Amino acid sequence: MQLAQKVIIADDHPLFRAALKQAVMQSVPGVEIVEADSLSAVQGAAEQHADADLILLDIHMPGAHGFSGLVFLRGQHPSIPVIVVSGSEEPHVMKRAMDYGASGFIPKSAPLEVIAEAITLVLQGEEWLPHDVEGVEDLPEEDYQFASALASLTPQQFRVLTMLTEGLLNKQIAYELNVSEATIKAHVTAILRKLGVHSRTQAVIAAQRLGVEPAKTEL
Repeated sequence: MQLAQKVIIADDHPLFRAALKQAVMQSVPGVEIVEADSLSAVQGAAEQHADADLILLDIHMPGAHGFSGLVFLRGQHPSIPVIVVSGSEEPHVMKRAMDYGASGFIPKSAPLEVIAEAITLVLQGEEWLPHDVEGVEDLPEEDYQFASALASLTPQQFRVLTMLTEGLLNKQIAYELNVSEATIKAHVTAILRKLGVHSRTQAVIAAQRLGVEPAKTEL
């Protein structure tokens, strides 16, 4: 007997999570749905549900910092396709999402039937975009290289890098993660080595290249 498909819905807006849930249930009969409201929550869900068939990811969620969450999820869980769901509908944002490994891009303005169509196609192994993005420039090679390096971080190193981009000091990060300051210093050293940079400031600047301007409208 075929097992029910499993979809992780990651969005910090309860109303939009409910809308996505409705679209998923409409397109995937008997689906099992796992909900997450932050990047750390979706990371935990992906680790716990490694057999998931799809992740629907809002790139403006707490902790997401633009495309960094997408890049990290694709690196840690390459077998789970990701559809980016966003209020940012500019063609260059869609192109960057696909370049960073997304299997689809759904604008938050899309009607339920369109969202359901996108989900169905991606679950069938296809890609889906609301419109053509030909003519949009490819990512610079250095951005691909940085994304590959970012994907090589461990989950804890990624959390530390995220906190560095928020301007937290080592002792503040240690407090938040309930570990020693020496442990954080070791993580920072490993992060700098993996990212090929020489200072915290360079690491933060590099990570900010993955940023996305906040969407103009929210649900």
